[in-house]
Amino acid sequence: MNAMTTTPTTTTGTAADTAATVLDASGVTMRFGGLTAVQGVDLTVREGEIVGLIGPNGAGKTTFFNCLTGLYVPTEGQVSYKGTVLPPKPHLVTQAGIARTFQNIRLFSNMTVLENVLVGRHTRTKEGLWSALLRGPGFKRAEAASRERAMELLEFVGLDAKADHLARNLPYGEQRKLEIARALASDPGLLLLDEPTAGMNQNETRTTEELVFAIRDLGVAVLVIEHDMKFIFNLCDRVAVLVQGQKLVEGTAEVVQGDERVVAAYLGTPFEGAPGAEEAAEVAAAEAHAAEEAAPAKAEAKAKAEPAADAEGPEEAEAEAEAATEAAPDTEETTGASAGAADQSTDTADAATPAADADSTTEGDSK
Repeated sequence: MNAMTTTPTTTTGTAADTAATVLDASGVTMRFGGLTAVQGVDLTVREGEIVGLIGPNGAGKTTFFNCLTGLYVPTEGQVSYKGTVLPPKPHLVTQAGIARTFQNIRLFSNMTVLENVLVGRHTRTKEGLWSALLRGPGFKRAEAASRERAMELLEFVGLDAKADHLARNLPYGEQRKLEIARALASDPGLLLLDEPTAGMNQNETRTTEELVFAIRDLGVAVLVIEHDMKFIFNLCDRVAVLVQGQKLVEGTAEVVQGDERVVAAYLGTPFEGAPGAEEAAEVAAAEAHAAEEAAPAKAEAKAKAEPAADAEGPEEAEAEAEAATEAAPDTEETTGASAGAADQSTDTADAATPAADADSTTEGDSK
């Protein structure tokens, strides 16, 4: 496949240009058998940046996230965090400094709000099994510090008053906030948000936007997937567009909004150099070639079928004639029987008439 032409990235201000790179994904490709879900994607995120990742459904956005966080091992390419290549293990990626939320909320529904956030602290505590069993002074100090940090995060997202509530009893928007608080509990340098406003109303979306800005102000870089274009373009410093697993364009909101290929991709309109266009043309050509090869075989089969039908014609006619001949005697016998029955009825009537006359004569004589 020909490589996609990518619009050069443009950023506003000198701070973004000079900031250190937090995430560097180079040539990330993910294949599942014969299906290429992500192909040769390059993406960088710098300190203090909010970067958006958009694209139609099935473009490979979540698959790319899974490659970044170690849930999938990329078929090709590598992912680096602050200059260190990340191991393909989710807990090691989290320990390195990358946290994420999921497209579908994944909370511990039967645990309290506070306990859910404490789960996110496990990569930042050093107490082991024996310390937990013995519950010595060191364990108690670590537990108290974790609870204090968890309560700070709940206050940050506005859920401190519901710390003792079960997670399943929270409204949908607050469950999203809790998932973000749990991700922040690992003290990440990069936060990945997978559709954080999905299913939210306008007020909840606006609250989430303000929360992401506040997270950026804490010094945490953010990479966000979202289908709400207004949310993305208001929020992000840069936006990258994925189409059929390839990066189509990357730049500021103005650059992306002004690219006709992005509009065409969302509307499903073909355009020159579109990802998958070459494969579609190859499939169409293969189908046409197969149809051409199959045409002579069909014609030959049809030609063989016609003489066979002609040969069967006389035999079928002869069989029908024999059936008609066999049916004829039966018809004659039936007709004869009917005629005999009619003659018998006539004879009976004739015999009955003289008897009636005799009766009439006898009656007259008696009178």
